Amino acid sequence: MAVRPGAAVLITGGAGFIGTNLADCLLSQGRRVCIYDSLARAGSQRNLSWLHARHGTRLQLVEADIRDAELLRRAVADVDTVFHFAAQVAVTMSLRRPDEDFAVNAAGTLTLLEALRDRGGAAGLVFTSTNKVYGALEDIPLTATPSRYCPADEVAGAGIDESRALSFHSPYGCSKGAADQYVLEYARSYGLSSIVLRMSCIYGPHQHGTEDQGWVAHFLIRAAENQPITIYGDGRQVRDLLHVGDLVTALVTAEQCLPGLAGEAFNIGGGPSNTVSLNELIDYIAELRGARPRVRRDAWRVG
Repeated sequence: MAVRPGAAVLITGGAGFIGTNLADCLLSQGRRVCIYDSLARAGSQRNLSWLHARHGTRLQLVEADIRDAELLRRAVADVDTVFHFAAQVAVTMSLRRPDEDFAVNAAGTLTLLEALRDRGGAAGLVFTSTNKVYGALEDIPLTATPSRYCPADEVAGAGIDESRALSFHSPYGCSKGAADQYVLEYARSYGLSSIVLRMSCIYGPHQHGTEDQGWVAHFLIRAAENQPITIYGDGRQVRDLLHVGDLVTALVTAEQCLPGLAGEAFNIGGGPSNTVSLNELIDYIAELRGARPRVRRDAWRVG
């Protein structure tokens, strides 16, 4: 669709890493942006202050939980598009609190979908899912080099496409996978103009990375503070990286493609040429700093 000038946008989880970058982009284009965020995550207040300093009162805020049905209904009442980022984002936390993980990721998304259905599908929805919906990819044969594991078949050159069967591993994979499928099903069953983007590892500015989530930023922060970096396993595990600026371009493009691509899911990542292992990132940080960061090794873990 052609997005009209000044069209209103609601960004759930908008004070987080991705939401901050998208909000800045849309506000710079003259769009009306409302952030819906509980501000519970570390760094969200800092991101919000940065946005207010750049855009002032043009940025609106609803401080609320994604599970609050009444506040969500009010928030979506007069917007053209919802970008849904509000989530519990750590596999490790999902293992400790699967009930909370499900309540936020699956039930929270369903609450949002119902709010949009009550509007008669008048607003578009762009949902950020995860590559975790494909599971551990244990059927893909690997070869080992000194620095990384490499796929031994066509995946090495082409990556994983959307035709791959879903396999929800970990409570986080289950909750995000359930949300992913509900978003697609509401497009089919109720005509919602909704699209799913299954993301790889995103990095870039305004990411307050921790050991549990946002690992690239976490490694850089630890190195800058001369603190040891813990690597679980042998460090040869590989991740697909995508800069948040490229993701923002994909998000804006997805909005423009609604309702034509409603009910579709797309994998979003840097592709085979933008992969890195944990060990390789340590080597790169050493090149940047001129000194090798301290590294601790620990046993493999889920997540």
